[in-house]
Amino acid sequence: MKACPHAAAEGSNSAFGSWLYLLERFDVGLVYLDADLRVVGMNDFARSTLPVERMEPFGEIVTSFHPEQSRSKVQFLLDQAKCPVSNPPPMTMIINIPERVLLIKVGKITDLVGEIKGYNLVFYDITEVVSVGTQNNQPEAKRRLLKIPTVRQNRIVLLDVDSVSHIRSEGHYTWVQTPEGSHFCNLTIGDLENRLSPDTFLRVHRSYIVNLHKTGQILRDDGRVTLQMVDPAEMQIPVARSSVAKLMQTLGLSETAVWR
Repeated sequence: MKACPHAAAEGSNSAFGSWLYLLERFDVGLVYLDADLRVVGMNDFARSTLPVERMEPFGEIVTSFHPEQSRSKVQFLLDQAKCPVSNPPPMTMIINIPERVLLIKVGKITDLVGEIKGYNLVFYDITEVVSVGTQNNQPEAKRRLLKIPTVRQNRIVLLDVDSVSHIRSEGHYTWVQTPEGSHFCNLTIGDLENRLSPDTFLRVHRSYIVNLHKTGQILRDDGRVTLQMVDPAEMQIPVARSSVAKLMQTLGLSETAVWR
């Protein structure tokens, strides 16, 4: 799972320039860790973004500064940073903290003879790039995703939410389906559910979110309900029994009228 924080499109200078402009605007969070992965120091932006005031003591292992659902991902990055080769492949991860989406990278710091002395954790707040404010623009309101950040080879690829057919959960990660294929995303299905518009995207199963605009048929067979998607053609998504009523309500349908 290799990626880089430069999600620049290949080819055009204009695309490169636009991403360069965005990178210039990004605030950068810097956290310095010792060889035991304990926090030694951080810059002001990291201090204001991470819940430092609620964590004690300050020197705790860095994963304590992240929400529970993100700690395994940060730990994975830290483990990869310990790679013994001289130039390990770059490792980048996207995590969701309350109201923010962060792109994180970890690297090791060595002395003159190559002995590890610590690690640096660098993160960009990419919330403004991948999300838009709610209609009320209230600071405490959830920010809706305008783009879904996914990982492809050595790039972060931003997908338009309108192109997404459905999202499938796989542990702490997800696969996002578009007409171009399936895309790996290291945000959880819960993260995505909370950030996508409920008028368009509905969690119909613990492992699936569907774009209601991409649904073609509702099927019932021996009490089991599935959604047949328009794209990819004839793909069927299971609907949990507990979600059937909500699905019908969201579509403006009466369950009794449909099945009688």
